[in-house]
Amino acid sequence: MRNIKITVEYDGTGYHGWQRQPNGISIQEVLENNLALITNGTVRLIGSGRTDTGVHAVGQVANFKTETATECQGLLKGINSLLPPDVAVIDVIDVGDEFHARYSAKSKVYIYKIYNSSVRSPLYRNYSWHVFEELDVKSMQKASSCLVGTRDFSSFCAAGSDAKTYTRTVLDCSIVEETSMIIFTIEADGFLRYMVRNIIGTLVDVGKGRKTPEEFMEVMDSKDRTNAGITAPPQGLVLKEVKY
Repeated sequence: MRNIKITVEYDGTGYHGWQRQPNGISIQEVLENNLALITNGTVRLIGSGRTDTGVHAVGQVANFKTETATECQGLLKGINSLLPPDVAVIDVIDVGDEFHARYSAKSKVYIYKIYNSSVRSPLYRNYSWHVFEELDVKSMQKASSCLVGTRDFSSFCAAGSDAKTYTRTVLDCSIVEETSMIIFTIEADGFLRYMVRNIIGTLVDVGKGRKTPEEFMEVMDSKDRTNAGITAPPQGLVLKEVKY
């Protein structure tokens, strides 16, 4: 029995997230169904984590057990010949039995893109949050600096979460502006449900002048979701990398 690690890139626009579910097509379902055809056996993928409806990935990681003798390069070519155009497996390797896509992960890196322009962009509509009002990027950068470290992120967690703890360690984060695109990058040892999108919604409040950087810090320290901003839309979020 082999343990195989795959790295996946996908446009999440037309999917109900990563995880299999009864009410819509998911990335996991598409991959499992097609891998089963390639390996001639049932495939149960273990993902590094869930991405929600409309969220994208360029470095999602999963693993599965199989008895197939097909070499990794053959599996890579075979699966990509079957997958729809908005999903691709970009790497396939054999790993040890101890590798687990979720529990072996040390950290994850997400990026979120905000298209900050008075005029909407048809090309970026599925890959960014269009914010019409001009944002103060320097204030957003100042506010985001307090995110780094080991903290309780209850204020940025979706209501009704079943997380055992709300403490996470943010290893790094940055905000850069490239013409009309504002790009937020964050790396942490784990993320709560909607955590990045709730952080972004609150940072946009700072950018609009509705909150000061100091008030952003107060929101985080309050450990109260009702003090934070709206949940930013999913299409701006991309799982960039899973580190092991």
